[in-house]
Parts: sequence; structure tokens; C-alpha cells
Amino acid sequence: MDLIEQLADLVGFHRHYINSFGEQVFANDGARRSLLKAMGYNLDDAQALAQSINDLSQKSWQNMLPATHIAKLEECQQSIEISLPHSKQTELSWEIRQENNKKLNKVILRDELSEIDHANFSGQEFTKYLLPLPNLAQGYHQLSLTYADKTANCHLIYAPKTCFSPQEACSDKMWGLAAQLYSLHSDSSWGIGDFGDLTHLVKESAEHGVAAIGLNPLHPLYQSNPAHRSPYSPTSRCFLNTIYIDVTKVFNFKDCLVAQQTYHSDSFQQRLSFAQKATLVDYPAASALKFEIIELLYQDFVANYLPHKAQQTLSFEQFKQSRGDDLYRLATFEALYEHFKKIDENCYGWNTWPQAYQSPENEAVKNFIQDNQQRIDYFIFCQWLAHQQLSEAALSAEDNGMPIGLYLDLAVGCDGSGVDVWSAPDIYVAGAAVGAPPDATNALGQDWGLTPMNPVALQEKGYLPLVKALRSNMQYAGALRIDHILGLMRQYWVAPGYKADQGVYITYPLEDILRIIALESRRMNCVVIGEDLGTVPDGFGEIMASAGLLSYKVLFFERWESGLFMRPDTYPAQSMVTVSTHDLPTLAGWWTGRDLHWRQKLNLYPNEEMGNNDRQARVIDRQHLLSALDDMNVINMDKAPQLSPAKMNNELSLAVQKFLALAPSHIQLIPLEDALEITEQVNIPGTIDEHPNWLQKLPVSIEQLWHTKSVVNLSDTMNKARPTSTV
Repeated sequence: MDLIEQLADLVGFHRHYINSFGEQVFANDGARRSLLKAMGYNLDDAQALAQSINDLSQKSWQNMLPATHIAKLEECQQSIEISLPHSKQTELSWEIRQENNKKLNKVILRDELSEIDHANFSGQEFTKYLLPLPNLAQGYHQLSLTYADKTANCHLIYAPKTCFSPQEACSDKMWGLAAQLYSLHSDSSWGIGDFGDLTHLVKESAEHGVAAIGLNPLHPLYQSNPAHRSPYSPTSRCFLNTIYIDVTKVFNFKDCLVAQQTYHSDSFQQRLSFAQKATLVDYPAASALKFEIIELLYQDFVANYLPHKAQQTLSFEQFKQSRGDDLYRLATFEALYEHFKKIDENCYGWNTWPQAYQSPENEAVKNFIQDNQQRIDYFIFCQWLAHQQLSEAALSAEDNGMPIGLYLDLAVGCDGSGVDVWSAPDIYVAGAAVGAPPDATNALGQDWGLTPMNPVALQEKGYLPLVKALRSNMQYAGALRIDHILGLMRQYWVAPGYKADQGVYITYPLEDILRIIALESRRMNCVVIGEDLGTVPDGFGEIMASAGLLSYKVLFFERWESGLFMRPDTYPAQSMVTVSTHDLPTLAGWWTGRDLHWRQKLNLYPNEEMGNNDRQARVIDRQHLLSALDDMNVINMDKAPQLSPAKMNNELSLAVQKFLALAPSHIQLIPLEDALEITEQVNIPGTIDEHPNWLQKLPVSIEQLWHTKSVVNLSDTMNKARPTSTV
């Protein structure tokens, strides 16, 4: 084995994997080298390379404590593996600083410990022992160990085995609606769906038996670059997208004279009307309207609220204090982004800024902060407003008896040009990208343009970046979907300069991560759904189930090898079931073959034969679906839709939902696109502007939604199929 392959093994890169077609794919050597370089390893110096290998292979011996230790809460006796260098010293001591800042400490004799193993490196002897630990409450603690004049520190996390379950939220099987928030519109929204529309949707949906409202990720994108619109490519996973603020609901909107004059001016009303009437969401237009008024409201807040210590002032200051340095860094980043965008409109992130500003620790950034304090506060103000309004929507769900309430979505990662990567370059692998290997839906593979976290660095930080992301989203949610949860076991990295089908898998500390997820889930009473679609390794479903996560079951994929649809009673109870996702065709789009049309038009087939095979297979798939529905007695075959040419109808729409309602799956989620029988899908992976991704508005307004026949029929059907005690 050569040194580079040895290093790749130690880092966790896989030599090969089995793809979705059952074929063994070997790692591309060039891609693997490129990724190791991106992680900071010097491959051109044999001595440096050998040293990196020694450091990694000897790490558990040379360090007295691991960087992080997860204590399994259900175990009666806790212990941690430690490594001690040979010494005449017979005593060692430990101290634990608990999450509540209380301290525990103890002095013990080395000979009292159970010996596990020993080793010798360059004449230095090391012995591993088991160190007993006290039973502590679940949470995040710090352990320090002192021996032979050396002190080591460790993140000590006591975590439960399983997440909060949907059965704990509600004993009944539930159903919910999934919405792309930007696609909502109402009489009062400004060209894009907002938190006011969400609150409206929550209240009316609760009256119709809906248990949950699922949403696209609400993470911040770039406030000064609204054209960057994919919710799965955020600048951070810890805050909110401020374009969703309902300006009319801001506390001083009606009382601010300047804001009212601007709002009622002819020019503003013309621009507003244009944004509202646009067929697709015009992000730049909606953003310009909102932030023009919000800036005026902020100036009014500074002039008329801050000096008088009004109630809003106290709330604002508490928000700033509770979010701490992370919020301040986000706001600083936004201010810098705005500053350099004004200088050069093609400046799209920190890696295009002058070198002096490419780290938050640089003197130039500190000087910028001093000179732009009020502008930084403005961006904090925007985050505060967004937090208030999403909190109100979450509270409305609770007040209106929704068992789950908001069902939020955690993106798999962050855009490499954003604040999270700028703030913590030691955690991220710049230049690499998270993606997915080729499969039946995308034969060319996928490069999502998201910068991956270094799994070693993640452990060294005590998983804090993950904890923050989970906690930031769970505070509003009764359920959280974790996008591409497979990436927490092994993640597919696309190397700098290589295509998406040449990616390499790397191992992540899944067992630890699942414990972290369970801890946060239990603290927040939040159900967790793991989106486990794609190339799934053997045994992954069982691992998720044992951790209390719900798997993600999509009708289109629940098929036998013959192509027949699985009966609903074969679905696991510990799952969330749905017809489709934002990256797949709607039911109407699938039935009519709209997705196949787009694949052909966008050249997503590597050859013509594959396209022809797909179109022929779809004819058979339609027949299989009707047969499955008929077998379960959920469709009136006299009213079944036309097969050739394929046409959609309400009988099929309701039958498919009744079919899924029979599954033991505790949660059933129905996209509004399916409730409204829309043909066009939300997003086509691998495209940006070739398809109207993340742009389409719903054909009916929030005010009209519950007066739309297909939605009313759906509600009646689901409340018979999955009645809850709150209806």
C-alpha cells in the first residue's frame, strides 16, 4: 500500500462503493489526491506525508483524552478510554465542569484503573486504561485530566439513545401539508410568500385536521444577493432568511410616517403590483420592496424606541444577547457582503473579497466593525424580526392544536462563499463539494456546491457546529427533516477540478452524531425525520430506527424489483410517507411524463437509449400504480384517469393519498403541489436557470386555498383515513 492510499484510509476515504445499479465503483486516485490536498495534507513532501500518517495512526495513544466522548445515558456505569505515557507518577486527577457550571473532581491511583492495551512509539511507552465516570444528566460537559504534569481536555456529552417520537406527540396517525414558503401568496404579501402567509396557512389548516405544515429550509441566503435563491444552498444553517419577513406585521410599520409615505407612493405601489402579479417569484423585486421599508423601520426604531428603552428595545437586546457571537458574525458578514457588492456587483462571497477581509480575525475586519456598528445592528434587527414572526407561526400551530406544528428542513450543508465557512475555515474543506453519485434519477451524478465539514475537525469541536444547527431550527419546530441523512454516515465528496461522477465517499462518526441528534430532539420535543433516499448502504435503515429517527418513504421508490408497487402495509411504522419530494416530479407530472420531457430537453440522459427506456417504462408504471390502487380498493376504476395519452384527474389524486394513508407510517405529508394537482415540479437537480427552480407560485392564493375543490376533497378524504383526536 502506498503512503497516499494509507493516508486516505486513515482519514476515512472509501476505496470503493456499490452504486444504485449494483455495480462496484472504485475511487478515482486523482480525485482522492485532490481531496487530501484540500484537507491541508502535503502530498508532495514524503517526510511530511509520513508524519501525517504517524500523527493520525498514533493519535489515540499520544493524546490522554479523545477530543469528544459520548456517554450513553442508558448505561449504568460510565467510563472513558484514556491513554497515559509511562511515568513514575502514580496519581491522576480529573475534573468535570457540568453544563450548569457545577464542578466535580476526584484524585485516583493509576493502579486502580483497568488496563486495556499498551504500545511503544519511538521508545515512548503508552498504556490505555478505562477511567470510571459519574452518572450525569444529559447535556454538554467538559472533562479535564491531569497526569505527570500534563493536562488534557475533552468534550464530555451525555446523550440518550432515541429521539422524541411522533407517538409521544400524538397517539393517532397524522397527516400534514408540505409548502414551499416562497410559493405562497396572499392579498397582503409582497411578491413572495412570507411568515404572515405561513401563520394564515397554519390557522386555517389546523381547522381542517392538518397536524403539520412542512416547509423548505428557512436558512439565510444572502440578503444583498436575492438572486441566489436555492434554499438548500444557505450561507448558514443557524439563522433565518429575512426575505420571508412580513413587513406589514412589523411592530412600527403602521406608525412610522416615513415608511407609510413611501409605501403609499405611486412608484412603490406600481413596483409592488408588478411583483405581486408576476407569474414567477421575482426575488430581487420582492427583496428591494421589503428592505426599502425595513430600513426605514429600523431608522425609526433607532430614533424612537431605543432611546426610550421601550418593550421592543428590551426584546431586541435580549435577542442579541441570546444569539451571542454567532449572530454578530452573521451580521458583520452581511454588512461586508453589502459593502463589497456595492464596489463590484460580481462580488459574490468572502472568497472574492480583498485578502485582508477573508478572515473575521483580521485587523481590517475589526476596523470595519468599529466604523459600521449601526449597519451591523441593522442586519441583527432583520434577524430579530424574522425570529419574532416565525416564532409567532410556531406558537399559532400550538395554540390551534396541531400535534406536530411546523415541520422544518435542515439543509445538508452550507454554500462555500457564506458566513459559516468564512467564520470557521478549520472545520470546512474549501474547494470540495458535497454531492451524490449517479443514480436512476440523475445519471451524471450531482455536485451540490456545498462545502463539506471535516469529520475530524467536527469531533474536535465537540460537534458544536451540528448542535447549533439542530438547536437553531428545532426551536421553532415540532418535527425536523434532516436532508440527506446518509451523509452523516458517509458523505460523497466531489474533488476540486473533478466531475460529479468521480466523487469519493468519506466516513463520518454516525454513532456519535445520532446521539447528538437524539439529545437535541429530546430537549426540544422535536420529531426527527432522516431523508434516506439515494444510494443507501446495507443496514442503514436499522441504524436509523434504533436511534428513533423516522425514515423517509416516497411512493415512487417503494417498489419491488419487478416494478410493482409495495403494499402500504409493508411500509415501516417508524417512517414519514409521501408521494414525492421537491426534487422529484409531482404526482400529476409523473403521471403525464412531464419529468421525462424535462430530462430529454435538458440533456440529462447520457444517451438516447436511456431516455427511450424511461418513456417505455413509464407506460408500464402507470398500469402498475392503478393495479396497486385497485388491489387496495382505494380507487373507483370507472373513474380512473386516461392512460394514453396520460391525463391526471382528482380520482387518482385522492386514491394515491388513501393508499398511503393505509400505511402504518405515523406521519403522512402531502405537498401542496399534489393537493392542487400541479404538473410542474419544484426543482430539477443539476439545473439552475434551465428550469424555473424555486420560482413557481401556487396557482391559488392563501385566501382561496381552502375553497379550492381538490384541497377540500383531500381534507375530507384524509380526515376519514387518518382522523385525529383534535378534529
